[in-house]
Amino acid sequence: MHGPFNRGGNRKPMAEINVVPFIDVMLVLLVIFMITAPMLTQGVRVDLPQVTSEPIDDVDDSEPIIVSVDREGDYYISLGDDETPVSLDDIADQIIIILDRRPGTPVMVRGDRNVPYGQVVTLMSTLQVAGVTNVGLISEPPSSEN
Repeated sequence: MHGPFNRGGNRKPMAEINVVPFIDVMLVLLVIFMITAPMLTQGVRVDLPQVTSEPIDDVDDSEPIIVSVDREGDYYISLGDDETPVSLDDIADQIIIILDRRPGTPVMVRGDRNVPYGQVVTLMSTLQVAGVTNVGLISEPPSSEN
């Protein structure tokens, strides 16, 4: 039988891989990552005070514990990418638990510039009760616009 679909018995198998479906999947993944990447950089919106200061020499390469106070006066504890809201009463307990697991972890405070000074001092006092002896304050370098 001789037709357009019959090529006889001497047909060789095709040894090439069709990469078009792989390219389609890669492009879909690229679009997904481009959309989700900006969402991964979330955090507490804190308007840090701008001062000129030297960076702290971090002799320990461990991730610091960052306690933040936002504009509304809410508290957050950040350890790496994990950021959890917490009340002032629970901060000492949380810090004690973290320092028991990872002793020597540096503790930093991020306070919004619009938060009353007394609230930041109360936070630092709470950290002292939790056994933190050294607390660093996070600020931003002054912008050239000022």
